[in-house]
Amino acid sequence: MEQITIVIVDDHPLFRQGVADALSLDSRLKIIGQSAHGEKGLEMIMSLRPNVAVVDVNLPGMNGQQITHEVTSEKNATRVILMTAYDDGEQMLHASIAGASAFCSKDIQPEDLTKLVFQVAEGKYVMGSQVMNHKEFEVWLKRQLESVRRSYSEPGSPFHPLSDREMEVLALVVEGKSNKEIAKLLGISHQTVKNHITSILRKFGVEDRTQAVVYALKRGWVKLDYEARFQE
Repeated sequence: MEQITIVIVDDHPLFRQGVADALSLDSRLKIIGQSAHGEKGLEMIMSLRPNVAVVDVNLPGMNGQQITHEVTSEKNATRVILMTAYDDGEQMLHASIAGASAFCSKDIQPEDLTKLVFQVAEGKYVMGSQVMNHKEFEVWLKRQLESVRRSYSEPGSPFHPLSDREMEVLALVVEGKSNKEIAKLLGISHQTVKNHITSILRKFGVEDRTQAVVYALKRGWVKLDYEARFQE
């Protein structure tokens, strides 16, 4: 059986090495890279193209959600497990929208993490205690988003603080388009796209594009195209 290759991205050396040591106990798993920094971790994933990347949500530089979004936007076959010290439903939703295949707490038992790596490598999605195939995950995410939208949306046509161009940019961000793709589709420069996204984040009071998507979805300002989101 061919080994499952893994890259680990976490800024805590002791924890990162502990994950590597735990996974290395199974001869079917092979650690091919480790990084403590967001941008460097993304570069490593994109160059080494492991089967699975185990990534911390909170990292210096790019955070784990941003890394996941970039990996999935570039159609990299690497499947991402996002780990966090702060396990809650909203973080799980952020992870799912960013493109993670699994989300778990950092207090996971070593044997459970090994099992999770195998599940993800086999094409499963694991959110909390739920292990799902592609279609089941699509339905699950749709239900999660509809639930939060009902909780936050107001009747009628809700006000939003964005300009028409910012709404166009946001809609394409929701579709998972990269800045380069958005620039080409809208006929504007890459820097202009970055400026619009910076403005969106500032107006929403959020830190990254994944959080901006969740913020807008909750309030009914945008809708997720499920078929496009899960198109392979």
